[in-house]
Amino acid sequence: MKFEFSKILPEVAIIQPSVFYDYRGEYIETWNQEHYKAFNYGKIEFKQDDISTSVKHTLRGLHGDFETWKLVQCLYGSLLQVVVDMRPHSENYLKHDMFPINDKNRTQILVPPGFANGHLVMSDFGIFSYKQSTLYKGAGAQFTVRWNDPKVNIAWPIENPILSSRDKNAELL
Repeated sequence: MKFEFSKILPEVAIIQPSVFYDYRGEYIETWNQEHYKAFNYGKIEFKQDDISTSVKHTLRGLHGDFETWKLVQCLYGSLLQVVVDMRPHSENYLKHDMFPINDKNRTQILVPPGFANGHLVMSDFGIFSYKQSTLYKGAGAQFTVRWNDPKVNIAWPIENPILSSRDKNAELL
């Protein structure tokens, strides 16, 4: 596994897992706690795995809380992953970074507590996977940032994404 860090949000890790290819297909190790120890992430204990499937132009998020680590990846298709620093006392408060993740580059993003994350499906269909360090407690235990909040100013490549009512009706910051 290869670790890099976002130039805009240095707490956010960009991970390239090792991929073994042969005539049968590919084998990917998506999580190995020993590899994460070298980057001081070895104490993260994931407690829940989730998968969402979505059609093209679906935008899920931006959601987060102040206690959960999330390891996100695209299992199928192509997504645009966005992470926003929501820690009020951070020098990077409300700054964001974008990451193209797909089933070809196999990039994973490690999202720390205090950051919102969301993704836009760019392919006809996408499968998004994420590990969480806490059990999901419902939408009421999370913060939601409106996808087009002018204070965050994300340059999404779409004007009218498919949204849940939670995301569509999120209050502006």
